[in-house]
This record gives sequence, structure tokens and C-alpha cells, in this order.
Amino acid sequence: MSTAIPLPDLTTMDSKALMRLESEIAEQFMGGVPWGSVTWALGNLAVWLALWPLTFMHILPLWAAFPIATACVALGYLPSHEAQHDIIARPGTPLRWLNQLVGHVSTIPLLLPYSVAKLTHMEHHKHTNHPELDPDIHSKAENGWKFLINSIASRQPNGRGNRSYSEALARIGTPDAMRAQLEALAMQLAYLAILFTAAWTGHAIEAALLWWLPKHLAQTYIGYYLSWAPHHPANETGRYRDTRGFKSVVGNIGSMGMQFHIIHHLHPRIPLMRTPKAYWAMRPILEARNCDLSGL
Repeated sequence: MSTAIPLPDLTTMDSKALMRLESEIAEQFMGGVPWGSVTWALGNLAVWLALWPLTFMHILPLWAAFPIATACVALGYLPSHEAQHDIIARPGTPLRWLNQLVGHVSTIPLLLPYSVAKLTHMEHHKHTNHPELDPDIHSKAENGWKFLINSIASRQPNGRGNRSYSEALARIGTPDAMRAQLEALAMQLAYLAILFTAAWTGHAIEAALLWWLPKHLAQTYIGYYLSWAPHHPANETGRYRDTRGFKSVVGNIGSMGMQFHIIHHLHPRIPLMRTPKAYWAMRPILEARNCDLSGL
């Protein structure tokens, strides 16, 4: 990355000049393959898969495997998120296959097809905080405790969370969106078949603590830090007001890098691991734009 751009007196700059400066700073943090995310994706999946034989053969006790499985399922989303934005490799480039591989395999433990994740996430970016068009608006809540209650309710058979992605795909209405719905159905059926087989062979508790419960805990954790916290109170739309900076009690790593999620919404091609530095380089401009940075 190049040397930081010295900032002029921002009070003398109009909106277009601020935008140009913001883009110049953002470009410093783009480019190159985020190999950390690639290693994270493949290593995380390998660890989760290894838990199954290790537990079934009583090499690793279930009480130890359960928290590892929960962490693996939760950590699987973010590398796929990089792939959704073509950060690992853009279409037509030699490493495009790696971008797609990371996108597809990362979210297997979370039971979220890459096609569904990408299409609905793009809708989230287009319609952030829109009460009807944002697929993630179901995470909106007055506070963290109400988010937890809503999160559990939204995953019930007819819950809002279960409906929001399918409704978004139906609105998109393209062949890709229709195929994504079929992929989601196929993945769900495969998941149920695996759980049933595990129970049939006497491994119901293992399946519950290696996949079923970790998936629900991970969905709650991801929903809180990737959706509720960076968008709360989710009442405003617009480039500089639909996302905020916030400070988490578990830090930036514990919140999966989401304290600086505002940078991602402004410049989605900046890799996750570079967003903190990008935020501090861009903060004076964000302040001039009246962004909500009160938490940082």
C-alpha cells in the first residue's frame, strides 16, 4: 500500500472533492489476494470436518469439540463474504476459481449456499435498512436483548428470518435466483439426511453438538455483530447514514472485525483485515460526512 495521503482542510471542500479524496484513500487499501482469508476459509472447514471422526472415535471428548465446532461455524461466514464481493479474485482473472471455492465451502457448516448468500447480500447493500427490501432488516431491534429474542423467533418455521431470504430471491426473479433457491433446498435436505443418519447410528448427541446447536449459536452471533450492531438503530438509509462505527466489549476480533463495518459499506472491495486502518485513514472525511462514529 502507498503512503497515506495528507489531508487538506476539509472544510473548504465540496461534496465532489470529498468523494474524490475518499476514493483515493480507499484505493490504498484495495488490491492483492487476501491470503489470510483464504487460509482462514480452508483451515476452518478442515478443523470442523476433523471434529466428526475425532469425536466419533472418542479421540476428542464432545465437551471439547462443541465449543470448537461453534467457533468454526461462526467463523465460516466471513471468508465467504470476501468472495461475495470478488475480493479474492475478480471474474476473468486466473485465481477466480479460488474466489469461488472459498465462497462455496466456507458456509457449508452454516448451511448457507454461496449463491443465496451472495444474491441476498447484494440486496442488503442496495437497500440497507429499507423496511421491506433489506433481507437483513429482521435483525432490527431496540436493544441487544430484544435482538436475541427476535433472532430466536425469526428462525422458527414461519419466522421472519426464514422468509426474508426466500422473499428476496423471489423479488430478484432471475434464473440465478431460482437456482439459488433449489440449492438451498438441496442443502437443507442433505443436512436433515445427515442428522437423521447420525441419530439412526447412535450419534444423535454428537450431531446435535457438532452441527445443530453450533449452527444456531453461530447464526445468533453473526446476526448480532454483522447485522444488528453496525446498523442499529437501522432507521436511516443513505450512503453515510445506514451504517455506524461501534465499539464492542469483545473488541474488534471478538466482533469479527465489524466495529469498522462502515468502511465495508462505503468501499466493499477493501478486505476485512484492512478495514481498521482504512477507517482511521478515512475518519476525518467520515466526520465531515456526518457519519455516526459515536461508538469509536
